[in-house]
Amino acid sequence: MERKALSTLIEGALMIAIATILSFIKPYQAPFGGSVTLGSMVPILLYSMRNGAAKGILAGVAYGLLQLVIEPYIVHPVQVILDYPLAFGLLGLSGLFGKRIVAGVTVGILGRFLSHFLSGVIFFESNAPEGMNVLFYSAAYNGSYLLPELVISLLAVRFVFYRFICRDRDRSFSN
Repeated sequence: MERKALSTLIEGALMIAIATILSFIKPYQAPFGGSVTLGSMVPILLYSMRNGAAKGILAGVAYGLLQLVIEPYIVHPVQVILDYPLAFGLLGLSGLFGKRIVAGVTVGILGRFLSHFLSGVIFFESNAPEGMNVLFYSAAYNGSYLLPELVISLLAVRFVFYRFICRDRDRSFSN
């Protein structure tokens, strides 16, 4: 295996491991899955922005499958796909934006939100309070933890962006 490819593979594995460790630090746990963590998506977002969307999506899918093993919440096989490999894989979309931090992080987390939103509408309608529109319920439920995660991720990625992303690529990059 080529040295660069091996280095990228090891970096991805380390980011998945760091993301998993951060996922255990939860200031808020939603009742039916989802939580606000200490920036558990940040390693996947950084890896994607550094190595591109394809590798980021792959790392996100692996991370999502690991989350499924660690903390499964299963009601249907399609829900599993929407809430684990697809949702976390979509974090890799941040790799489409390179050094545009806000756009990359926002689109990656928005992708995850949309996957969970769809799962909520299809599979968790019964959790909505009586008389509440299921679209509103799913958006509010998933937004209750993903909006704080977006803020945490934006701050964390911005904090480490230059040191991590620009290390090899463009040392003269400035804001």
